[in-house]
Amino acid sequence: MSARGLVSGKAVGTVLKLDDPLSFWGGFDSAGGKVIDRFHPQHGACLSGAILFMERGRGSSSGASVLAEAIRLGTAPAAIILLQEDAIIATGALVAQMLYGIDCPVVVIKDQAEWQRLSALPRLAVEAGADVVFLTPQA
Repeated sequence: MSARGLVSGKAVGTVLKLDDPLSFWGGFDSAGGKVIDRFHPQHGACLSGAILFMERGRGSSSGASVLAEAIRLGTAPAAIILLQEDAIIATGALVAQMLYGIDCPVVVIKDQAEWQRLSALPRLAVEAGADVVFLTPQA
């Protein structure tokens, strides 16, 4: 598997795949953990504690602060698995890790077929480090 950890950490949770990119700025409620973009296909979906699969982020650099706040509040995804690198998402998770000591690993999987296969699993454990990433199916 060709994967790279953008932000290190460990997480386990239910897999949730978004059909479209999401902007955390204006598209996500950090207080409630839900998608609030009324035009998003998963409007109303709760991301809290999920292993979130999305191809990429969308939108404003302010999304990093929204994600960091959600991580602090415990309403963020447990981990985020991307198909394309996203500096805004990585920054939000890294800031939360540095300021609050809370991990939300961010991983990029370079192979679309592998990303699709993993996004179809019901549960996943994520362990992302500087040199290695483990994505393990869970019962």
